[in-house]
Amino acid sequence: MEEKIKEVLNEIRPSLQRDGGDLEFIGVDQKGNVKIKLLGACHGCPFSTMTTKNGIERLLKERVPEVTNVEAVD
Repeated sequence: MEEKIKEVLNEIRPSLQRDGGDLEFIGVDQKGNVKIKLLGACHGCPFSTMTTKNGIERLLKERVPEVTNVEAVD
């Protein structure tokens, strides 16, 4: 599951990088909770929650059914 998650995140990264941001994969637990770290312009951005939930989480759940949640951590 971890490799699939990393593949999807690597597809997302260029769009974040175009806006001066990025993300780092921290890990995933057995329940499918994914932890990421938002970097650059994404860290602290007012839209970061929307990016995490409506963008990253939605796409991961579509492509990796085992994913149940995505959380951005510091």
